[in-house]
Amino acid sequence: MITKQDIELYIDKIPATPKVLKDSLNLLNQGELTKSAAVAQEDLALNAYLKNLVNKPVYGLKNSVKNTPQIFTILGIPATQQVLYNYMINLLSPDEWLFFKLNASQFNNLQAELSINWHKILTYLHIKDKDIESSIALLPASIIIAEAIFNKHIEDVNLIRTNNNIDLNSMLKRLSGVDLFDLSKQISTRWDISPIVGQIIKSASGIEPSQDREVNTLAKWMHLLLFYTLSRETFVNAGLNDFIDFKIDYVLDIYDQFAIVMEIS
Repeated sequence: MITKQDIELYIDKIPATPKVLKDSLNLLNQGELTKSAAVAQEDLALNAYLKNLVNKPVYGLKNSVKNTPQIFTILGIPATQQVLYNYMINLLSPDEWLFFKLNASQFNNLQAELSINWHKILTYLHIKDKDIESSIALLPASIIIAEAIFNKHIEDVNLIRTNNNIDLNSMLKRLSGVDLFDLSKQISTRWDISPIVGQIIKSASGIEPSQDREVNTLAKWMHLLLFYTLSRETFVNAGLNDFIDFKIDYVLDIYDQFAIVMEIS
């Protein structure tokens, strides 16, 4: 059994926010998009990440974008904050994925798809909040920690999977006392993100709906988005789809709207 202290050690391995990123995020919080971009340009690795990310097909840009201030302008403040959190998570990503059948490119695509579609959802709901926009970035971070936990305890994992028909989220909970959504909530606390983000993520499991109507509504959209994204062939083959126990009754009231936003035929 993984102890609470073990989990805290995994969380502690999440890198502290580098100075350039911290300064850039602080300027974003002040509404200073241009100044934030100027600071971000100082980090060459961050610049390379931004260019690679926003020029992916999922972003739908007609022309290649190479200039960091231009990238920030195109994305806007909420989406830029989300991308910066994605970059921090990328710093935590393993050099080689072992338990989940992923590579760096596929993981980056997962981040990008979640980010773009969460932005679509928030636009549809007329919600402009930097922290809520960034909330979706925390779940890939939890997947990285789950990868580390499962690898370290692979014998226990295989034994449980052999004797039980159990989804990965339940198995993670059985091994460590926390699930994917609990981990994301803890990460949001470490990064001093608004407490509402942790509430949304926790409720997005569909297991413990929030009593707060706004939080619960956003959690339903996040639950659907996770199931929709992780049901893609790449992520099914990677083993990530086994993380989400789809709660159709929980999201039934918004399913048709979700289909419209995602342009599902």
